[in-house]
Amino acid sequence: MSEPLTDVRTDPKMLEALRRIAPGTNMRQGINDILRGDLGALIVIGEPAELSFLFSGGIRLDQSFSPYLLYELAKMDGAIILNAMATRIVYANVQLMPDPTIPSAETGTRHRTAERVAKQTGALVISISQQRDVVTLYVGDARYQLEEISDVLAKTNQAVTTLETYRARFDQVSTRLTALEFQGAAMLDDVLVALQRAEMTSRMRSEIEQNVVELGVEGRLIKIQLDEMSEWVPGDEVAMVRDYCLDSVTGGPERALEQLRALPDSQLLEVESLADVLGYPRTISPVDHAVTPRGYRVLSKVPRLPEGVVSHVVSHFGTLEAFVRASQGELEEVEGVGAVRAREIREGLRRLQEQNLVDRYLNL
Repeated sequence: MSEPLTDVRTDPKMLEALRRIAPGTNMRQGINDILRGDLGALIVIGEPAELSFLFSGGIRLDQSFSPYLLYELAKMDGAIILNAMATRIVYANVQLMPDPTIPSAETGTRHRTAERVAKQTGALVISISQQRDVVTLYVGDARYQLEEISDVLAKTNQAVTTLETYRARFDQVSTRLTALEFQGAAMLDDVLVALQRAEMTSRMRSEIEQNVVELGVEGRLIKIQLDEMSEWVPGDEVAMVRDYCLDSVTGGPERALEQLRALPDSQLLEVESLADVLGYPRTISPVDHAVTPRGYRVLSKVPRLPEGVVSHVVSHFGTLEAFVRASQGELEEVEGVGAVRAREIREGLRRLQEQNLVDRYLNL
């Protein structure tokens, strides 16, 4: 995986802005009408009372939003002001006067004004360029230029193909790790490879999810495909970290997960960096260092077993090997288990053990 530029769509506010103007929304219809009409526009979405100190002149309308009205008002030179919910067009033909000392890298007057208004107020500002036929969003310090939907769709389909490859490889290493865990033969290298593949899959999924938001109704089928393809991977990854991280070194699994998420793509490919995340020193050899799982990941695969019960079982026995060897009566002693759930755990573990051994040797 090459090192990408930071995607501003990871900003929750920018992602929400994209959702509000995605294909299928009335706002996107209005924007498209403006583009087709060879017009430009400056649209500000926020509380008018909080923005009014920037206004000079303009016409107060306070009319229900409609794509047609937005298009007609774009024929005037000034900015169009919508309420925070974008359900009403409150002002039109407004001259905006943001703080001129706010730095801006934009060259055009409209875009420079949009950037400064967004930085000064935190409002969502949409700048539609008449000359370049592009739409740019500004939210706070973030800036994002919309791509052609056909380009986003093509890029997303390519990413889905990559995700399929990542997911297939993760399935292989995850199955192998589970089989080794049941045999008591897992090495740190097995864990790091599985964790690496899980995180690569999660990152590709996140990128596709951002594209799906931008695609709006055009991305519905991809969203369904995405959910079917990788829905359980994030949970498996979290359980893996809980199984193997050295809490006394990392500060706990939550902290370890934060460090994992923050790893640059280039470091994600280095087993030494992944070992650091879990709290293991670089001086050890991952291939030769045996590790013992606590059992969170395996128990999470037992059907209908609540997370609280999983935690109680792990806390009570300490390791996967201990509760795999436990008798029916020993399992029943765990808080929240009881006779019925103890049988379900034993049966679930037996099936997992058999299935993972079969899958492992079929994939050799």
